[in-house]
Amino acid sequence: QVQLVESGGGLVQAGGSLSVSCAASGRAFSSYGMGWFRQAPGKEREFVAAINWNGVNTYYADSVKGRFTISRNNAKNTMSLQMNSLKPEDTAVYYCAAPRGRFVIPTSPPMVGSWGQGTQVTVSS
Repeated sequence: QVQLVESGGGLVQAGGSLSVSCAASGRAFSSYGMGWFRQAPGKEREFVAAINWNGVNTYYADSVKGRFTISRNNAKNTMSLQMNSLKPEDTAVYYCAAPRGRFVIPTSPPMVGSWGQGTQVTVSS
C-alpha cells in the first residue's frame, strides 16, 4: 500500500500559475505510474494528468493540455503538477493518485488504488 500526501494549491487569479505536489511513501514509488485527478463541487472526479514510472511518458486531459505539466522525482518520491494559464473552471480539489497495479497508468478513477487527501485549487475570475 502507498500513502500519498498533497501540498500546495491555494487561491490564484485567472491567468496565473500554481503548483501542487505529492509525496509518496510505503512502496516502491519509482516502479509505478502516477496521476492527478480533480473534483469540482457537484461534479465527478476527473482525470487531469498522468506520468509513467520513469517520467518519459506523460498524459493529459484535453482540457489542460498545453497549460499543465506533470513531473516526478523518483529520488525524492515526489510528483508535481505545474499549472499555468489557470481558468476559473480549473477550480477543484486536486488529488494525487497511485494505480492498482505496477504497469497501470492511472487515467480513470477505477484504475486508482490509493488517493491522497486532496488539496484545494481556487481560480478567481
